[in-house]
Amino acid sequence: MTNQHLVTFEPDNRSISVRPGTTLLDASRRAGVHIRTRCGGVAGCLMCKVHVADEQLEFLQSPTLAESRKLGSQLAEGLRLSCQARTKGNVIVTIPEDPLKAAIRKKLAEQQEEDNDWFK
Repeated sequence: MTNQHLVTFEPDNRSISVRPGTTLLDASRRAGVHIRTRCGGVAGCLMCKVHVADEQLEFLQSPTLAESRKLGSQLAEGLRLSCQARTKGNVIVTIPEDPLKAAIRKKLAEQQEEDNDWFK
């Protein structure tokens, strides 16, 4: 058994080697990848959700009781709390787009479409 796990964060395509049992939140901080959180990593705010593909879930330890209670059926969708999910193998994690950035991007796209329609 290796004493390091490679965690890769998408869409940044940044990877970091960590010790087994490291939380995804800690790994992200060490890799310089921002994951939103407000509660300090105690499963209190649900802001640090990340997505893990079905075939990657086996490379994380089972959800904690706190994580199971907070996420419920979202666990089946591949969502995990990065402050609770701990590595047990090399894993690829996708960080969802920040909701504020998504809203701004959508608004800019709508404005661009309106501008394009105006010039037709």
